[in-house]
Amino acid sequence: MAEIAFSLPFRFCAEMRTASDLGRPLEGALWMAGAGLSFVGVNGIVRYLGTELPAAQSAFIRFGFGLLFLLPALWTMRGMRFPPGVGRMFLGRGALHVVAVILWFYAMARVPVAEMAAIAFLGPVMVLVIGGLLLGEGLGARRVGAVLVAVAGGLIVLRPGVRELSLGHLSQLGATVFFSISYIIAKRLSREAPASSIVAVLSITVTAGLLPLAVAQWQQVRWEQVGWLACVAALATLGHYAMAKAFRAAPLAVTQPVTFLQLIWAALLGALAFGEPVEPWVLAGGALIILAISANTLVEARRERQAPAVVEDP
Repeated sequence: MAEIAFSLPFRFCAEMRTASDLGRPLEGALWMAGAGLSFVGVNGIVRYLGTELPAAQSAFIRFGFGLLFLLPALWTMRGMRFPPGVGRMFLGRGALHVVAVILWFYAMARVPVAEMAAIAFLGPVMVLVIGGLLLGEGLGARRVGAVLVAVAGGLIVLRPGVRELSLGHLSQLGATVFFSISYIIAKRLSREAPASSIVAVLSITVTAGLLPLAVAQWQQVRWEQVGWLACVAALATLGHYAMAKAFRAAPLAVTQPVTFLQLIWAALLGALAFGEPVEPWVLAGGALIILAISANTLVEARRERQAPAVVEDP
């Protein structure tokens, strides 16, 4: 359930667009703003549903509806063959995602909306570290600096030692770690399979993985809850579509800063809908995390554009 955690994929999406022009900046910014609203809506609905349903059951129903939305993509996959080893990566990513979405649903019902959004922004930072260590991308001084600034922002949000961290906070941190590893596997899978297949297979494996966990603790579901979880699936799908459109319309130099609005909207939603106080520390820490991610993204995108072309032998 990386709706919020990975509304900020930085390098993978930077590889989608490396042109030096700004493309269609207004269109890109509007699409990214729409994606942010969709993801905040996801958080708000799950927060509203609360703890009446077990996290695994809520996640299973959400991904079940997601499968319905992905039926066209599943149909196009019939008869598709993948290279050896890709199946294991698909299964491994699905298992990681099962753990991540359960932790995310558990945390979302217990942690203020703005804090959830701010903590989730640490996802791309974790990808920087894990990718640097596992994929051989390296951790130069610039990356280390971005990580340290983002970690400082995370500490400002959480303020350990100043207040007690709940199990919900720890669950969200854990979910962000598992989503990060899943994202790195997706990056590797992108070399072997089309994006639509990666998304569709993830939905299948996660739904299948959640099924026994959901059945083991199944509780009676009201039609109202089913309807809200269907809205979660629809908003998540819409958010990812809008995000993809934003990346096609304009480079990350334009779309990345717009993600800060997501934190503002989350704080407003928490205050207006759930009576949660607007914490200046959360806004300041989240802004610092986004600043670190944005600065690193801009530098990497610029380096990508300036890289010399590789001329292969005829």
